[in-house]
Amino acid sequence: MRGNKNDYNDALAIAEAVTRPEMRFSAINTQEQQDIQALHRLRERRIQERTALCNQVRGLLAEYGLIIKVGVRSLQRKLPDLLEDAENGLSDVFRRYLIQIQQQLQELDAHIDFYNDLLQEQNRQNEACQR
Repeated sequence: MRGNKNDYNDALAIAEAVTRPEMRFSAINTQEQQDIQALHRLRERRIQERTALCNQVRGLLAEYGLIIKVGVRSLQRKLPDLLEDAENGLSDVFRRYLIQIQQQLQELDAHIDFYNDLLQEQNRQNEACQR
């Protein structure tokens, strides 16, 4: 190591790497490969957002004494019942929060479905995926 990371040290490291015969280099991705990689990353991000939102809501509901089974679908099935039940101890303010959260979950699902459709389309067009 020659010190901190900077342009000069980066250039030295690149020059040294080029002179080593055992150094393996990775291939440059095609535009199609980059597009597919971006699609996977965007889809994964939305899934993470949905999971985090569901976990947070389950935690908040647990503070009201309402326990929801783990899983996105469990929460999505239970939300309408929670909003309708006037006897469950939820305040009107918190019910408004839940309505907003329900809308967010629907939007995230729509995004994920969009990415899933694109992935399926890519899979149909890709010979390697067909095999």
